[in-house]
Amino acid sequence: MADIASGPPRAGAGVRPEAIKAVPVRHPGRWVAGALILLVAVYVVYTVAANVQNDTSEGGKHGWAVVAEWLTGPLILKGVIVTVELTVLAMVIGIGLGIVLAVMRLSLNPVTSSVSWLYIWFFRGTPVLVQIFFWFNLNTVLKTIGIGIPPDGPWLWHIGTNELINPFVAVTLGLGLNEGAYMAEIVRAGIISVEHGQTEAAQALGMTRLQVIRRIVLPQAMRVIIPPTGNETISMLKTSSLASTAAVDELFLRTQQVSNFNFAIIELAIVASIWYLVLTTILTIGQYYIERYFARGAQRELPPTPFQRFRRMLFTFHESPPLPADAAVGQR
Repeated sequence: MADIASGPPRAGAGVRPEAIKAVPVRHPGRWVAGALILLVAVYVVYTVAANVQNDTSEGGKHGWAVVAEWLTGPLILKGVIVTVELTVLAMVIGIGLGIVLAVMRLSLNPVTSSVSWLYIWFFRGTPVLVQIFFWFNLNTVLKTIGIGIPPDGPWLWHIGTNELINPFVAVTLGLGLNEGAYMAEIVRAGIISVEHGQTEAAQALGMTRLQVIRRIVLPQAMRVIIPPTGNETISMLKTSSLASTAAVDELFLRTQQVSNFNFAIIELAIVASIWYLVLTTILTIGQYYIERYFARGAQRELPPTPFQRFRRMLFTFHESPPLPADAAVGQR
């Protein structure tokens, strides 16, 4: 009965199966779409490069010669420095103010929470250009800033509004105070992203509120705070061009001044664009490494750096791709 139940022996018993030949799925549509996009990109770059060319028919330099001449010109470099200064100062004000406003917003005190909400509502609801314009023209309604009894005193301390708030300070205040409202929401989102149970557990272990914030909340909240903060910094770098409306000699105003002199409008716009791209690239790289630093503990392996990716691509380009799992099993 056992022999009948087992049935006749199978053909080829004991012979290993052949290895599975994995054939990758072809995607011709992807190659066609990629070729079309590459063709359009090459056409656009060629059109710009061919039209922005050297032309000395009128006795002056134009085209790429102007771009090369003014890219590292002293006036342009001074404008780059002012742009960086505005970006750094505005972000320092914005981040510091944003942390304070976020803590106030999360406070159980209704007055503190309401004041924070009103600040965020007002500064997010009005354009930053209007805010810069307000600080730049504050002297028209407030001649003196000080400690005392306005308008005629007596004063314990006072100073003229124009002396205290020059154009550079006006732009810095406009950008920084506006950024504080956005940073407050970013910081608040990072804080509330941490599970409340962890805070309760830390307090049950006897940790103080400051220790909980420093050791439990902030390390986890930074993973949420850093990416939008990096985006805000890059946005602030470009928004600093609004300082030209207050006659602050930042990068964009410098290029306008030069183009008004030599009439090379497009060429100087290209100079400004190149510098903005360079500064944005530096900020993007810095943001990547900061995100990578705070990703420790949240991922099993940290994401590779750009250099590591390039080295991996360089040394593994000619290697055959790894076999699928089924094929590897078949070859055993």
